[in-house]
Amino acid sequence: MRSRFSVLAVATAVLGLIMTPDTIEADEGMWLFNNPPRAQLKKYGFDPTDKWLDHVRLSSVRFNSGGSGSFVSPDGLVMTNHHVAAGDLDKVSTPEKNYLRDGFYAKTPDQEIKCKGLELNVLIGIKDVTADVEKAVPADAAGAEAFKLRTAKIAEIEKGAADPAKKIRADVVTLYAGGMYHLYTFKKYEDIRIVFAPEKQVAFFGGDPDNFEYPRYDLDVAFFRVYEDGKPIKCEHYLKWSPAGAKEDELVFVSGHPGRTNRANTVDELKYLRDTGYPYLLNRLNRLEVLLGSWGARSETNMQRAEEELFGIQNSRKARIGGLAGLMDPKLMGRKVRDEERLKEFISAGGSDAALAAAGKAFAAIAQAEKVRADLIKDMTVLENGGGFNSHSFSIARTLLRAAEELHKPGGARLREFADARLPSLKFQLFSDEPIYEDLETLKLADGLQFLAVTLGPDSDLVKKVLAGKSPRERAYELISGTKVRDPKVREHVWKAIEAAAKEGKPFEIAALNDPMIEVAALVDPASRALRKRFENEVDEPKRQAYSALAKAKFAMDGDKVYPDATFTLRLAFGPIKGYKEDGKDVPAFTTIEGLYKRSADQGNKGPFELPKRWVERKDKIDLKTPFNFVCTADIIGGNSGSPVVNKDAEVVGLIFDGNIQSLVLDFIYDQDTARAVSVDSRAIVEALRKVYDAPALADELTGQK
Repeated sequence: MRSRFSVLAVATAVLGLIMTPDTIEADEGMWLFNNPPRAQLKKYGFDPTDKWLDHVRLSSVRFNSGGSGSFVSPDGLVMTNHHVAAGDLDKVSTPEKNYLRDGFYAKTPDQEIKCKGLELNVLIGIKDVTADVEKAVPADAAGAEAFKLRTAKIAEIEKGAADPAKKIRADVVTLYAGGMYHLYTFKKYEDIRIVFAPEKQVAFFGGDPDNFEYPRYDLDVAFFRVYEDGKPIKCEHYLKWSPAGAKEDELVFVSGHPGRTNRANTVDELKYLRDTGYPYLLNRLNRLEVLLGSWGARSETNMQRAEEELFGIQNSRKARIGGLAGLMDPKLMGRKVRDEERLKEFISAGGSDAALAAAGKAFAAIAQAEKVRADLIKDMTVLENGGGFNSHSFSIARTLLRAAEELHKPGGARLREFADARLPSLKFQLFSDEPIYEDLETLKLADGLQFLAVTLGPDSDLVKKVLAGKSPRERAYELISGTKVRDPKVREHVWKAIEAAAKEGKPFEIAALNDPMIEVAALVDPASRALRKRFENEVDEPKRQAYSALAKAKFAMDGDKVYPDATFTLRLAFGPIKGYKEDGKDVPAFTTIEGLYKRSADQGNKGPFELPKRWVERKDKIDLKTPFNFVCTADIIGGNSGSPVVNKDAEVVGLIFDGNIQSLVLDFIYDQDTARAVSVDSRAIVEALRKVYDAPALADELTGQK
């Protein structure tokens, strides 16, 4: 893909630059399905057909809870990770039945448990709408006006493509940080039921000590089934199970939804993350980890309620530590500096070319935006991002408050989360009857209010109004015990009233509800909105325009070898199954089930290394030589969890669940020497279903023997 401006004038001057070693390493890239890495794949003797790409795309699934999955049978069976399913297992658990801890298996369809608030999306269409979006924003539009016009146009495009009656969702996806816009249409599924999950002890074997490490021995898998009209759907596209599994050096593919990468970031933005963003976030994560860990340790009930959120915090903390280490690595930063200098030289050689001149100004614009970002980070965290009111109750209250103020406006003039095309998914989440625990809410809100006071200062007028003369703990208890927003019936009733007022072209008078949490949300909303507007106009919009200019320059320099940063949209990655060296020692590509038992024994079968009872009792029934986990060079990041790993025949050979510790720099730069994606081997899944969990019907369904 080439940029729109001519590069002939600079071709001769930059020929030497273009002929330098590629910026894309051999197996690098989270590629768009409509722009696959055909040139890179030729070295493996494979050229995917459009039919192959369409089949893999339509077999892939996105979880709205954050994660990936795939259809693996014609009867709507979906495979993902246990840790992607953890939140849904937790929501349907009871004090008597802890499915997250103990696992679950529905032997018959009537035993499958319906999820609460889970939505799955399948990407059914991709359309380039860059010209339409760019045409809506005059070249001389200032930041605030440009943002307003672009937001309105995107909302218009999404509304025209969405079809709530047919469960068609539409999102305009920003690629290349504003260099391109694609309209993605999704088939949306809302009736999702849990079929199988193992015990957490084996799904997350090794716990936090082994997280992001390798070798690993985790059965991190779960299965759901998709229903429509009360029946399992019939899938035209699903991934068949490989009868032989995979072998070392075999080329494999990962189809999933990587969350976010920062590889196109300028050096100035990386320095912001290194010096300000990551250290601040780590302080916040450490605080929350201690809070929830201490509270959870007080009782089994507490831990059951806090466990899933605590895991997410621990996972983020370890990932950010690894990312920060990468940003502090002079070799990594040196590569980024050299890449940026190469681009700057290309731009400088462009002479009077207007587009390249605009790209030349982009670096200074981004540097200025990062200075503003650093100034706003603390206030944004506690107010607009909700860190000072850390609770589901506040989040719900603010959603209702803002809906009352936004829904009567034209779709393109609203906050983006309230655009017409986004309302069905927002309402589906809002009306979910998932449990929200008052004691945990009070704990988190009290800590949030203390965080608010420390950040803004205890003498801040806003802090004084929020606390209303009480301590953070007292105020938190008063707000949580007094609000009614946790009742889904109340939420639905209020929403209908908001919609009725909106039809009459006026805001709903939500203050009349006299709900204390909504009153607090209203109290802080003017300051929060002002911060958001400033961030959009002085950080987001200047960076969007700057990165758009840089993206066009990169297209001119490297053509379609440039892939966009991750955006939690469907991507294709690839690479061989391959071990690596660590500290001078060979790390093999595969582990086996036998290694699981040895790892447990070496650690005294205690703590995170304790095996579930059934695994101990059935050891003699299992083929211990069965491959358990493996690593490959595919380029993945958070969000890829639950992605299928397939061979050239689009057959399942594994399931992504993690990366090794060396992969944590992949947010910023690819490294194929030691960074690896970690997967559950398909053979271990079937072996466990048949010989440990007495689930032959499920194993037969996976392997096509049903």
